[in-house]
Amino acid sequence: LNPVAVLINKAMIEIPPKFAGNPPVNPESRQRALGAKQWKGAAGLAGDVRYYGQWMRDEAERRIGHLYPKVLVTEGMAAERPDLERYAGRELTVIAWLWARTVHSSNPAFAEVQVPLVSNFMLSTKKGKEAWVEPIVEGRDYRFAVHVGPPPDAEVTKRGTKTAGSYSPFRCLVSGVPMPFDYLRSEGRAGRMGVRLLAIVADGDHSRVYLSPTEEHEAVGAGRQQSFWTPDVSLEGKARANVANYGLTTVGDLFTERQLTALTTLSDLVNEARSLVLRDTAAIRRDADDDRPLRDGGEGGAAYADAVGAYLALAASKQSVFLVTQARWRAGEGKSAPAFGRQAVPMVWDFADVNPFAGAGGDFVGIVTGVEKCLLNFPPPTSATSRQMDATAPVAESDRVVSTDPPYYDNISYADLSDFFYVWLRRALRPLFPDLFATLAVPKAEELVATPYRHGDPETAEAFFLEGMDRAVRRLADRTHRMFPVTIYYAFKQAETKDDAGTASTGWESFLEGVIRSGFSITGT
Repeated sequence: LNPVAVLINKAMIEIPPKFAGNPPVNPESRQRALGAKQWKGAAGLAGDVRYYGQWMRDEAERRIGHLYPKVLVTEGMAAERPDLERYAGRELTVIAWLWARTVHSSNPAFAEVQVPLVSNFMLSTKKGKEAWVEPIVEGRDYRFAVHVGPPPDAEVTKRGTKTAGSYSPFRCLVSGVPMPFDYLRSEGRAGRMGVRLLAIVADGDHSRVYLSPTEEHEAVGAGRQQSFWTPDVSLEGKARANVANYGLTTVGDLFTERQLTALTTLSDLVNEARSLVLRDTAAIRRDADDDRPLRDGGEGGAAYADAVGAYLALAASKQSVFLVTQARWRAGEGKSAPAFGRQAVPMVWDFADVNPFAGAGGDFVGIVTGVEKCLLNFPPPTSATSRQMDATAPVAESDRVVSTDPPYYDNISYADLSDFFYVWLRRALRPLFPDLFATLAVPKAEELVATPYRHGDPETAEAFFLEGMDRAVRRLADRTHRMFPVTIYYAFKQAETKDDAGTASTGWESFLEGVIRSGFSITGT
């Protein structure tokens, strides 16, 4: 049912075999190969994904590169930091801007001051390459200064503006008054949460260079943008974790305006790149008589342009895990950590705003290169299809060999989480796959998971899950070949009980009973 999963499967098993062995159409590869190179498997397709992905990156930088400026190391900066002397007068490419969320102080005497919520002031914990942020309070205001070398008190520095450990409340930086999470939630829901630039991470001579924030870079990163699109799809269920408690209730709320501008630009460039593929394909007359699109089974120029567009859209949607306020800075590794370190959208207080044109982690070409490598390493092509279907619906198919990995009760809400990527894929690919991206969000009502927020209470949710799974397994029994086993990969998250027979799970037993009722006999678990 999930369009994101369907598209990923199409990209892995359906699209590559259609164009296996075909050479790339981009002019650079054609000129270099001069017809002598053999393009095995999806190598030609991979070459075009790389070429037109690079074009997207270059065109995006031309349009919005001013939003990602280089940072000038001045003589004054070098005078305060001897480690910067070699860079004095040079402009360095910024890898990431590190931001902290802010709220008004909970101290009535400082109510007008937006104070930072920082979980850790360490920028680098690598031995011999330590860097950290010092918050300097100046009356009713404050600023941040970056230092290199070990901090005077590492434990205090790692605590940020928290009162104690990782899950403890914050304190007001200027007055020291505690700021409990209830207060932060009310500030967020009232729309009074802002951001403040903590530090700048630049690309030096074979090393990271950590710099204090500048007014120019803070203004560019937090400034109002002229043109961008905001996905207003609601964050639902477990996917939103606790972010909705702080006023972040839509997918668009998870991004800064600069990030939204970049992601909108990349998504819109997918169809422009597809037009270039179509033009270059026509130049070498690839099946000129077949103008059917990919969704209608085409294998000519139009379908090939659709195929390249699909991979570029997947790359653009993956860019969103780096250009988001859910991305963290990993002080131990000196690089950003993308969103979805686990299957949830938790609140992130200080985040890394990555430069997609820097050539470092989160760079768009790096993502495209990952797609290219996937295509190059796919197994030998075998014709296959991926379709969006309801497993409980009747299907006129029989004698199938079935292997299935159904939803796992209430462990993970994949449909909810998939909206994060779906909104960008839909913007880029709706003209190419109108049926797959017909809905504003990923279909959820039919998803076979026991989510109480959809059904009102846990009991009703469990009944929906078990009844639906029973129908789905019956369909499997109807369509499977009697000579071959069916494999089901299944997990049921439920407290176990102990009795005289040992440890058992009633949820697991209920599922096995349903499998037997559906017409199967169980040969092993």
